[in-house]
Amino acid sequence: MAGADEAGRGSLAGPLVAAAVLIDYERLSLRDRRALGELDDSKQRTAEEREELYPVVVRAAERVAVIVRCVRGIDSRGLHVTNLAALGRCLERVAVPGAICLTDGFPVKECAVAHRPVIDGDAKSATIAAASVVAKVTRDRYMCRVDEVYPGFGFSENVGYSTPEHRAAILEHGPSDLHRRSFQSIAYSQLALGDPAAAEAELDRAEAEALEGAPDVVPLDDAARAVQH
Repeated sequence: MAGADEAGRGSLAGPLVAAAVLIDYERLSLRDRRALGELDDSKQRTAEEREELYPVVVRAAERVAVIVRCVRGIDSRGLHVTNLAALGRCLERVAVPGAICLTDGFPVKECAVAHRPVIDGDAKSATIAAASVVAKVTRDRYMCRVDEVYPGFGFSENVGYSTPEHRAAILEHGPSDLHRRSFQSIAYSQLALGDPAAAEAELDRAEAEALEGAPDVVPLDDAARAVQH
């Protein structure tokens, strides 16, 4: 079975990271089967738990693919389009004949392999949950590293997502190069015009819309570094 999921779709800053994992259950050792039994929606796990699960997933998987889409790409193509394209390409990279392929939540029209979308898939499918762990850990590691490059935004704590402290930092300092403009252009314009109250309200709206709604493919070990280019 193969599963695909992404991390960073609803964040205010940083890249979108998609991942797909192929698991051959017949070839799994008993140790790996037990370890994979700990998988669940990565968002429900602590960062420490995800770091522990990451090598378990990589060891058990037959194939792993990671795609990183930088902020400039997201802004130019649009978040939803970028997300679906990345998921589809990841799944194509790991799929083999006869494999059952799953995506989390969305059907991906651009994907060349047959697949089935699963609502809340990262809580229902081990392969989707495995992909979720790979995507989330890859992205979080990068965001923690760039915290020193972009001080003042707390990226090592919020990894680009909306928190009161992060929002206050945007209002105080303005957006950094890592902040997305595509679904928050009005908020950033209001910041430039000196209207922080309106900008904060717009950030609320933009975040809600985002939650609703570099190289293309890189080796797993290089995925976090790729978003810098």
